[in-house]
Amino acid sequence: MTDLTLSKPDIFVNARDVFGIDADIKVPAFSERDEHVPEVDEAYKFNADVTIAILSGFMNNRRVMVQGLHGTGKSTHIEQVAARLNWPCIRINLDGHISRLDMVGKDAVVIRDNKQITEFQEGIVPWSLQRPVALIFDELDAARPEVMFVIQRILEREGKFTLLDQNKVISPNPFFRLFATANTVGLGNLNGLYHGTQMINQAQMDRWNIVARLNYLSVEDEVNIVVSRVPSFDNEEGRKTITSMVAVADLTRKGFTAGDLSTLMSPRTVIFWAENLEIFRNISTAFRLSFLNKCDEAEHSTIAEYYQRCFDEELVESSVIEGWFE
Repeated sequence: MTDLTLSKPDIFVNARDVFGIDADIKVPAFSERDEHVPEVDEAYKFNADVTIAILSGFMNNRRVMVQGLHGTGKSTHIEQVAARLNWPCIRINLDGHISRLDMVGKDAVVIRDNKQITEFQEGIVPWSLQRPVALIFDELDAARPEVMFVIQRILEREGKFTLLDQNKVISPNPFFRLFATANTVGLGNLNGLYHGTQMINQAQMDRWNIVARLNYLSVEDEVNIVVSRVPSFDNEEGRKTITSMVAVADLTRKGFTAGDLSTLMSPRTVIFWAENLEIFRNISTAFRLSFLNKCDEAEHSTIAEYYQRCFDEELVESSVIEGWFE
């Protein structure tokens, strides 16, 4: 297997040809895939502005944060850019269990020459820093404070990383890249939608070179995404159904923005709805099981009105069609 520490981009690709965006820029890429390169999703739709921001990170070694509501595909967007560049990519979800030791490294007991010894095992940060890897910190605003300070140390483009336990100073690989995603842009859980998120130290926010915002797709693009995920709807009647489903989702997003709802439908939820419709063969049943039952009962009447507008029928207590499991 090729030594990843010695790898470097060896070709250039055209952004217009590879990502379908209106930009004639040449982007460095790898000619061969590595085991750390994400799989290419042929159905993925790239947002032009966000794609250019991410490509700037790869081309110019900028630290890029992608912010937006849940289900917009922030992390996936970065991964799919890396996949098409054959750029090794590691994604770390910064849940409450990720500690400073996970990031930096710790002593571990290993067996060497049939003897039990203690040796230092590098964490994900020093491991990635020494390789041409795109490191993604997913849900940055949910990380512990001590983890955030570890991240802050590598936000400088040429910043060296010191392993105090090893008396070792690590210089970053010239092709190491750093990305992050966040729901709240470091402002904390202001709207009550993202419990567990924290306010991000403004000294750290100031170190992110580029902050891109990823919004929900257009209706046409979202319909195409759902149909690509659930191919049984790739016909005239199926697309008509999916279009109505996306219209319901769009109304919930507008209702959330206006303060009428406390929950909204992400593209991920629409895909779940379509998948569940395949199972239960009843639109209203699948809707209840995919989204409605997640919502506050006080908001059900508002959501039922959205449903009625888009499907021209009342949302009633529906039952699963007999024989759906056959």
